[in-house]
Amino acid sequence: MKEEGSATDSTPLLPTQYADYDVKRTGTVWTAVAHIVTGVIGSGVLSLAWSIAQLGWIGGPFTIILFASVTLLSSFLLSNTYRSPDPEYGPQRSSSYLDAVNLHKGAKNSRFCGVFVNVSLYGFGIAYIITAAISLRAIQKSTCYHSNGNEAACEWEDSYFMLIFGAVQVVLSQIPNFHNIQWLSIVAAITSFAYAFIGMGLSIVQVTENGHADGSIEGIPTSNGPEKVWLIAQALGDIAFSYPFSVILIEIQDTLKSPPPENQTMRRASTISVFVTTFFYLCCGCFGYAAFGNDTPGNLLTGFAHNNRHWLVDFANACIVMHLVGAYQVYSQPLFANVENWLRFKFPESEFVNHTYYLQLPLLPAFPLNLLRLSFRTAYVASTTVIAMMFPYFNQILGVLAGIIYYPLTIYFPVEMYLSQSNIEAWTTKWIMLRTFSIVGFAVGLFTLTGSIEGIVTAKLG
Repeated sequence: MKEEGSATDSTPLLPTQYADYDVKRTGTVWTAVAHIVTGVIGSGVLSLAWSIAQLGWIGGPFTIILFASVTLLSSFLLSNTYRSPDPEYGPQRSSSYLDAVNLHKGAKNSRFCGVFVNVSLYGFGIAYIITAAISLRAIQKSTCYHSNGNEAACEWEDSYFMLIFGAVQVVLSQIPNFHNIQWLSIVAAITSFAYAFIGMGLSIVQVTENGHADGSIEGIPTSNGPEKVWLIAQALGDIAFSYPFSVILIEIQDTLKSPPPENQTMRRASTISVFVTTFFYLCCGCFGYAAFGNDTPGNLLTGFAHNNRHWLVDFANACIVMHLVGAYQVYSQPLFANVENWLRFKFPESEFVNHTYYLQLPLLPAFPLNLLRLSFRTAYVASTTVIAMMFPYFNQILGVLAGIIYYPLTIYFPVEMYLSQSNIEAWTTKWIMLRTFSIVGFAVGLFTLTGSIEGIVTAKLG
């Protein structure tokens, strides 16, 4: 193992300059699509049938299309904030969401936004561990039932599978940065399409075998009004969680080569990704509700646990796990970069923070190891695993995360940055429309957060 000195000189680099240091941008519209699909088609797609079941045949599909439209508008606003005109130094890049907020709204707003960004990235890691454990347990149960019969004792604790997934992430988290995981995103995107197709196909077959489509206009009936209101709030949160890529959009855009201008490529990639994912969401959600009706499960694939095509269900769950292995990294790498760049800025002379060692294994290229990266990222993965083991509530966790982060990161900050960059005057038509958009988004976010917290409290007490 050989050692390399710190990449610093007599003038400390700023955090944004660290992100730009010695980075070659080679991304295209299709690598951006792969990153987005990896981040978007994830655990959220499995909850959409349940969400539509709460909202009914009209409200469910309409809500999915509405959130898709909001996400696309947000991505267009954000893509324009990647570069900021600077009369002295020329256009400045933003290597992260927080850099963009800092450029357009100042350091105070950037620190405030950082709370939401890091909570969201951390929360996605927790949600993906829970989802991966559910899928791994489903594979184990399916194998056990079909080997020993449906009456066999085949229950394993989710925590066992969470530890396995966490161990894999400890290794993958040593990948240096976002620019080194394009291959992982492509593999994850392929597997996400695979299990989306399987879930949709199994639902269609179930509807065909039933001879009719289940479900109703008003959705699943409940015994009292308040319970229905909270379930609708959780459903809105789950749908909002299904479109979470605003928080990583700037990082994805920072991988793109230019020309053409990065914002043009990003808008095209966002449009393709949102249209493709919305099609799958509608198909999986609607066919899943049609297949199970009032018995629609919170996680679609768990409804096929005793299906005769158990091998196909097992393969779909394996694809979910493969996808979430990549998705965990897509959402964790920006947080790793935020923390590590800040530490490099604060301690430019520290060997622990800045020195890189190269591990040379037989028949493999040299792998860079950094002591800060090794210790911090291992502790990070361990902490997300422990919290997932403490709160393994799938639908409610998704709703809480959406309630906390959807409004500030998908609506508020993109709107505020766009207004500042474009110098839009107050009380003009565009200003009024964007402000109204922001206020309505706040109300919806507060509603979903309240309902999802109520769901977690109820599940914990129950």
